[in-house]
Amino acid sequence: MRAVQITRTGGPEVLTVVELPDPRPGPGQVLVAVEAAGVNYIDTYRRGGVYPLQLPAVLGGEGAGRVLATGEGVEGFAPGQLVAWKEAPGSYAEQVLVDAAELVPVPAGVDAATAAAVLLQGLTAHYLCTDTHRVSDGTWALVHAGAGGTGLLLTQMVKLRGGRVLATTSTEEKAELARAAGADAVVRYAEATRAARELTGGRGVDVVYDGVGRDTFDASLQALRPRGLMVVFGGSSGQVPPFDVQRLNALGSLFLTRPTLASYTLTRAELLSRTEEVFGWVAAGRLHVRVGRTYPLEQARAAHEDLQGRRSTGKLLLLP
Repeated sequence: MRAVQITRTGGPEVLTVVELPDPRPGPGQVLVAVEAAGVNYIDTYRRGGVYPLQLPAVLGGEGAGRVLATGEGVEGFAPGQLVAWKEAPGSYAEQVLVDAAELVPVPAGVDAATAAAVLLQGLTAHYLCTDTHRVSDGTWALVHAGAGGTGLLLTQMVKLRGGRVLATTSTEEKAELARAAGADAVVRYAEATRAARELTGGRGVDVVYDGVGRDTFDASLQALRPRGLMVVFGGSSGQVPPFDVQRLNALGSLFLTRPTLASYTLTRAELLSRTEEVFGWVAAGRLHVRVGRTYPLEQARAAHEDLQGRRSTGKLLLLP
């Protein structure tokens, strides 16, 4: 099978397509023919060595495809079934082994590309607005990178729960996408603090969802109301450096959290519950998934360059 492998950490240039033996499922594993693999920022962190891998390694973690075979002890999955996963190492490949506990069935009305495009970022958006901060009627949320894959989904989910969204984007083209997703107001990053105050009568927003990190962190704190919540769930511009927690006091007893999806899908039941709601919204036409661009495996480098260069909107996919 073909796969995108790295033998050393570094920039997008270290991504290489190689031929590897077809894998075989062990106990508790499912072998899947990959139809679409999601390209995510965590893949760039692993490629660059921020999250160390044992090398050589095939990149990728998210995808969707058809079951080829199951290992000993696996129940509930059959050859030919369309399935998806949020974390299976080696998903930038024609075939991948997925732990059965990580695998979820894809319902009728959702195709493989859509499933791969929505699962990781959709589950992230879901926990952010249902549990990290329980958005309800009247909640004001600042969503950074509002035209990105997570931003577009999160904006729609906040609106589904009765909230209001101030989104940030870098261009007018991206601003139009954020508005189409339901954002009540869209501004450039540098205008976020002022807009947050103006839209809330000087009070500040209830929650900031920040996947950008270093470049937006300080302004985001200034945009919050007293006892507001700062949610840093990513760092596309770099990681937030250490800071004096007394600043939280001075700005109004703010709360700060750095959540991860793993902590919000601790059990199989929680994973399935979130997945069923996200897929249900998609199948019912209530949640729209934007695939910004697709690439063959041979163009994985270009996909990473577009993602990190902020030249993308929506989700990027590799199609083996």
